[in-house]
Amino acid sequence: MNDRLDTEERRELPDSVYGLPERREYPMPDAAHVRAAEAYFRYCPEDLKPKLARAILRFANEYGVDVESPTVLSYAQQ
Repeated sequence: MNDRLDTEERRELPDSVYGLPERREYPMPDAAHVRAAEAYFRYCPEDLKPKLARAILRFANEYGVDVESPTVLSYAQQ
């Protein structure tokens, strides 16, 4: 799987693989998507950033990805 999902692939993913499952945004079914979520973190609404940051770290741990963004790491501690 690459870092692009088409509409059908997104539709088939369970809510549990999304960084923001209630909005079905920031899918992270694999390591490439964890990296993409980290890269696109700045576009997340401010009030949802702590939740997304914690999800990125959780999925990063699951897939063995090193999170390097100080911004993501900072929000994860909120």
